[in-house]
Amino acid sequence: MVKQMTLENTPLLLENLYWITLLAVFVSSASGVLKAGFKQFDLFGVIIIATATGLGGGSLRDMLLGRDVFWIHDQVFFIASFGSAIAVFIAARLITVSPKFFLVADAAGLATFGIAGTLVSLMTGAPPIIASFMGVMTGTMGGIFRDVLCNETPVVFLSPLYATVSWIGSLFFIGLLYLNLEITIAAIISGFIIFISRLLAIYFNLSLPRFRFKS
Repeated sequence: MVKQMTLENTPLLLENLYWITLLAVFVSSASGVLKAGFKQFDLFGVIIIATATGLGGGSLRDMLLGRDVFWIHDQVFFIASFGSAIAVFIAARLITVSPKFFLVADAAGLATFGIAGTLVSLMTGAPPIIASFMGVMTGTMGGIFRDVLCNETPVVFLSPLYATVSWIGSLFFIGLLYLNLEITIAAIISGFIIFISRLLAIYFNLSLPRFRFKS
């Protein structure tokens, strides 16, 4: 039986969670803007896609855990998502933005939200395996909302090792905490692993076997 982990809501822990979540909201919202931009949406459409991407996964996590929804409890996160949308919308008109940058922003959002979701779940007393899955859901659901609103098949269902690397990274993060590694260092290491693993999976086109019927 897996040992239950309880994290005390210390000022340092809450500060780490705050900055990880803020970074996650910003980069995830940016990925939403880029996807909306490829669809040639207007400014309103861009903002809707950005906020759905940047706030959607964490919102679902908080509702399932019975917590106050993070961006309603603290409007800074909504402002960050809105600001990211406007900033990237304007920047795209001034500089050339490679379509590959979407994949980088998306991978960064996957990593940061995966760690933030796992950490929040552990703080509420969720068992480690559930906390790790909550990390996966937090990291991927915003992208699912983004792709559905853009009328596309969600990247997570087709793209190389998307949710898989998130889950591995979330479990690795929990493992580091069990080893009593300082939370900030554990979060940086685990988030970096998710981010790099996702980019490597894209580069080498690594993916899980797909479902198929016997011929």
